[in-house]
Amino acid sequence: MQVQTVESVQLGGNAPDFSIMGMFLQADFIVQAVMIMLIAASLWSWSIIFNTWARVKDARAKANEFEDRFWSGGSLDELYNGLKAAPAHPLAAVFVAAMREWQRSLAKRSAGVDKLTVQDRIYKAMHVTTSREMDRLEGQVGYLATIGSAAPFVGLFGTVWGIMNSFTSIATASDTSLATVAPGIAEALLATALGLVAAIPAVIAYNKLSTDLGRYAGRVEGFSDEFAAILSRQLDEQGH
Repeated sequence: MQVQTVESVQLGGNAPDFSIMGMFLQADFIVQAVMIMLIAASLWSWSIIFNTWARVKDARAKANEFEDRFWSGGSLDELYNGLKAAPAHPLAAVFVAAMREWQRSLAKRSAGVDKLTVQDRIYKAMHVTTSREMDRLEGQVGYLATIGSAAPFVGLFGTVWGIMNSFTSIATASDTSLATVAPGIAEALLATALGLVAAIPAVIAYNKLSTDLGRYAGRVEGFSDEFAAILSRQLDEQGH
């Protein structure tokens, strides 16, 4: 009699809803909380992806424009005066930091500050500025790695919890038919699916953005070395 009652309910108007929204609404509170966390993590990761991609793209465009002006043969003092108020990208910030230290050091050379000290100060100023600007450019990219590594396990926790509830339902109803087990298992597996939906784009984007940021950092460091060599030659010329 009990089996017939369960089957009649499954076949009647109260059949389980296997749509995504239906499975979410029918899921246990814990599984629902896991799903909400994963959806929020996915939205957050996409926000980080688009914001970082836009910043890197803008920094590349401004760096190209800056290098065209820098290597055009114009006056470095004029370029510095135009940028020192608000450098808009890492390359300009490094240039402004080096020029600011250069001008300060020149004023102190008459007080007996030697060439090596000046070079060391300029190098340190560019190094600190590079680190600060790259940290600012990277923003929250590191969280993509966290989401990519943690989201599948969070989804797996929701799946395990949902399957535990399904087996509890089997024991309560004394019915091992697929119609009794399927809704709970489907809801549980949805949590795993959402974990993968959050993790896969985050991992791919993290690898891509990390590569782009690494290349840009190498570009900034290369410019720092070239500019340090230019300032060193000017120090040599002034020494003579």
